[in-house]
Amino acid sequence: MSEAASTRVALADSTALLPSLAPLLHEWLPRQRWFAGKGRPVTAFSLVSATEILPVGTGSVAAGTGTGLLHLLVRAHQPATPAQSPDDCYQLLLGVRAALPPRLAPALIGRVTEGPLAGRTVYEGLHDPRLAGLLLERFRTPGTLGALRFDRSGPAIAAELAPRLLETDQSNTSLVYGDAYILKIFRRIFPGTNPDLELPLALAQEGCGRVPAPVAWFESITPRPLTLGVLQPFLSGAEDGWRLALRALATGLDFTDEAHALGRATAEVHTALAAALPTPALHRAQTERLAASMVRRLEAAAQAVPELVPYVPGLRAAFDAVAALGHRGRDWAAQRVHGDLHLGQTLRAADGFWSLIDFEGEPARPLPERRRPQLPVRDIAGMLRSFDYAARSHRPWNADWAARCRTAYCEGYADAAGVDPRSEPELLRAHETDKAVYEVLYEARHRPDWLPVPMAAIHRLAAADD
Repeated sequence: MSEAASTRVALADSTALLPSLAPLLHEWLPRQRWFAGKGRPVTAFSLVSATEILPVGTGSVAAGTGTGLLHLLVRAHQPATPAQSPDDCYQLLLGVRAALPPRLAPALIGRVTEGPLAGRTVYEGLHDPRLAGLLLERFRTPGTLGALRFDRSGPAIAAELAPRLLETDQSNTSLVYGDAYILKIFRRIFPGTNPDLELPLALAQEGCGRVPAPVAWFESITPRPLTLGVLQPFLSGAEDGWRLALRALATGLDFTDEAHALGRATAEVHTALAAALPTPALHRAQTERLAASMVRRLEAAAQAVPELVPYVPGLRAAFDAVAALGHRGRDWAAQRVHGDLHLGQTLRAADGFWSLIDFEGEPARPLPERRRPQLPVRDIAGMLRSFDYAARSHRPWNADWAARCRTAYCEGYADAAGVDPRSEPELLRAHETDKAVYEVLYEARHRPDWLPVPMAAIHRLAAADD
C-alpha cells in the first residue's frame, strides 16, 4: 500500500476526525437552509462514514498547494420532539485547503485546530468548481470508492462540463454541469432508496417521457444502502410552472390552457406509475387509518399553530366523511405518486411540453411514509392548492383565476386518465384539507408572512358543509 493510500485509510477511520470537526459543525450546520432541526440544540455528532473523494492527507495539501474533498455522513443528535427525529443524518462534502482563496470565502466553514486536519481550512466543497467537477468524473467511471458506489444508466456522460451551483434548493443542493446535466445532492439522508431515484427509473422503464430519466446516481453502501444523489438531464430553457403562473397573473394572461396541459401530464405520470409498480387496494381498515392519520396531523398542527384551533371541528368533518365511506365498504386503488406536487415541481419546455420533477416527496415526512402507495388524489390536491397559492401571492387576489385553473386542471386530468377527480368530492376535499393543514404548519415555522395564504383555504374548507 502506498503512503498516500495509507494516509487516506487512517484519516477515514480516525476516531479523531469528527471530534476535530465538531466545533465547526456546531456553528455551521444549524445555519444551513437544509438543516431540519432548527430551533433545537445539537448535543453531539456521530460519524456514519467518511470517504476521501480527493485525498486530503497528501503532502501537496499540507504544503498549501493542494485541495482535498472529503465525503462525510454525519448524524446530528438533538432532543426529540413528537414531530421530529432526535438524530438526523446529513451528507457533507467538505473541501480542504491550507488557505481559502477569496472567491471561495462565502463557502468557509472554519479552520481546524486539532486532529488529522489540524491547520487546514474546511469549506463547503460544492462551491468549488474543481471539486464539483470531480463528482461528474466519478459518474463517468462508475464503481466503488470507500463507502460510496457510483452507478450509471444509459450512454456515456460528457466530460469537462463547467459546474455551477443553483441557489434555489431548500432541502437539497443542486449543481448544473454545462447545460447538459443537473445533479441533486440529498442533504438529509434516510435509509433506503430515495423516491427521487426510484420513481424516475420506474417511469423511464415504462417509456414515460414526462419525467427526466436518471443518467447516474451514487449511494452509500455501508452500513446500509442510502441514496445520496441523482444526475439527470438538465432541461435547458425550460421554465417552472410557478414562475409562469405568476407572470400570467402579473400580465393579466389566461393560464387555463397551461393548467389543462398540466392535468394531462399529471394523469400520464400516474398511469405510468400504476403500470410500473404495485397498486394495492385500500379497504375499510386502511381507509379508516388514512382518515385517522389526517386527524392526528390536524390535532398536532393545531397544538403548534393556535390560529388553527377554531377551525378544527369543520376540518375534521372532511376526514370523518372519508372514514364513513370506508366504513360503508367503499375502497380505492392506491399507487405510488409524486407526493409533493405543485407548480414549482413542473417545467415547461419552449415547445410547450410539460415535465414533472423532484419526486422526493415532502421532505419533512419519514421516507417509509413517502414511499408508501397513496391515492392519486393527493397529487391533485397539491396542485389545486398551488393554483390558490399563486393567485393569493398576486395583489389584488384573483380568486376567479384560481378557480378557472383548478377547473381546467381537473378537466385535463380527466381527459387523459378517464376519471375526473371531482367525481369523488369527499376524497378531494379531505386531501386538500390535509395539504392545507400541512401548509399552515410549514408557514408558521418557516415563513410566518405567508401564513394567511393557507389560512384562507382553511377558512373555506372548514365551512364547506355550512
